[in-house]
Amino acid sequence: MAGPGPVMIKVNPMTKPRVLISDALSDAAVQIFKDRGVAVDFKPGIDKEELARIICDYDGLAIRSATKVTAKLLGAATKLKVVGRAGIGVDNVDTPAATARGVIVMNTPFGNSITTAEHSIAMMLALARQIPQADASTQAGKWEKNRFMGVELSGKLLGIIGCGNIGSIVADRAIGLKMRVIAYDPFLSVERALELGVEKVDLDDLLKRADIITLHTPMTAQTKNILSAENIAKTKKGVRIINCARGGLVDEAALRTALDSGHVAGAAIDVFIEEPAKTNVLFGHVNVVCTPHLGAATSEAQENVALQIAEQMSDYLLRGAISNAVNFPSITAEEAPRLRPYIALAEKLGSFAGQLTESGLRAVRITYSGEVAAMKTKALTSAAVAGLLRPMLAEVNVVSAPSVAKERGIVVEETVRAADADYASLISVSVTTERQERAVSGTVFHDGKPRILEIKGIKVDAEFGPSMIYVTNEDKPGFIGRFASLLGDAGINIATFALGRDEPGGSAIALVEVDGRVPLEILRRVQMIPGVKQAKSLGF
Repeated sequence: MAGPGPVMIKVNPMTKPRVLISDALSDAAVQIFKDRGVAVDFKPGIDKEELARIICDYDGLAIRSATKVTAKLLGAATKLKVVGRAGIGVDNVDTPAATARGVIVMNTPFGNSITTAEHSIAMMLALARQIPQADASTQAGKWEKNRFMGVELSGKLLGIIGCGNIGSIVADRAIGLKMRVIAYDPFLSVERALELGVEKVDLDDLLKRADIITLHTPMTAQTKNILSAENIAKTKKGVRIINCARGGLVDEAALRTALDSGHVAGAAIDVFIEEPAKTNVLFGHVNVVCTPHLGAATSEAQENVALQIAEQMSDYLLRGAISNAVNFPSITAEEAPRLRPYIALAEKLGSFAGQLTESGLRAVRITYSGEVAAMKTKALTSAAVAGLLRPMLAEVNVVSAPSVAKERGIVVEETVRAADADYASLISVSVTTERQERAVSGTVFHDGKPRILEIKGIKVDAEFGPSMIYVTNEDKPGFIGRFASLLGDAGINIATFALGRDEPGGSAIALVEVDGRVPLEILRRVQMIPGVKQAKSLGF
């Protein structure tokens, strides 16, 4: 497995990032990259062997649906920081593999919403009035006026499965056609349903009542075959079904059976399980209208998503801003500079705890106090978990850390609270292992440098250094002298020295930054100083 992937905050504007566009994007999108200071190579239609050979030279990859970003391709993309999909669907990107390598995956979920919604309405009208069949018949010289008897949409009950961005636009257009609308969407609030003018229902109710059903949900394990043979059987006789969302939401074989029996009056399908769909079980049925995945195929939509992805990728590569990422919290260009030092703090606090952890991790709790609690804490938590896991799993990174922790059964909790009395912002990382619980806290001062303020309840004040020695000991006279003399005799120069104790004569901590690496033998000798409980070398 390759080394750690890129971290969001490590954006170097002095080095001109390079982006490869491997699918057809507009010239305006190419120009945006250039105007923003991003080097860009435009190679639409590049074959996969050539792509795999050159991808190691690029920081970003801009695609549509043709390029397949596989785990194998990502393995060769040693510099890659971001994949930008001009469009909403990221089915052609192995997002878990990208996440594991620290590669941000972005899409443009809103750029083709109107276009896709309008196509759904167009398909509904075409289906209701048999327009494609009537067109073919008329142009063949026939005049079969009595053959093509349609139905009105006005007054019909439209059932929308998935009432998000596109589904809500479809609802608005359908209401404009004087249709009544019901919607099934687990994430649709009652308030939002009222605002849209739709009735929120459960799936069985929608299936039972709707005259026309249109799908606008992503393809997930939960939505695959949401219109299965069993669910199609629950629909009212004469229902019409429209799918301009994702292939696989409808069981195509079951739909064909229902069409043949007459239970389903007609279907309009823009997306298929296998694409390009050169053959399909639905083809040839007299009551089926098919189009070749045209939902986003308007000049306006193609231009919009191309321009959006160019802007988003440029913002990330140049400024650290993240928009519409499917595997990391969004961070605006305005938030990024303010968030950056706190991401560094969270990662270093996690790293501190991780370097001291020697038994199995069970849970980590990150507490945000004061001003930092109002920031994008999910990004900060990802950084803290990455720092915590990296001493044990070198490949982990800020993007992959949450999923890696989940895979290993490590519980991650976030808590936000009012400001600490002493500091405007404070981050605390508490780690629970099989043997103990350890907590460490820190803040960012006005100089922008992260500082550690408390370890295991003992107050200290130290910057994080590249090479440090952490010592826990009994608070007894003579320790500092012996410790400093030992380092001096070994030729190790002390850069900073921070001390803390819980009470006179109680438990004490020394956190010392030194120049250069600390030999293991020196740590052993520190451990032998009377009263020393632990001596460990740390690096940040």
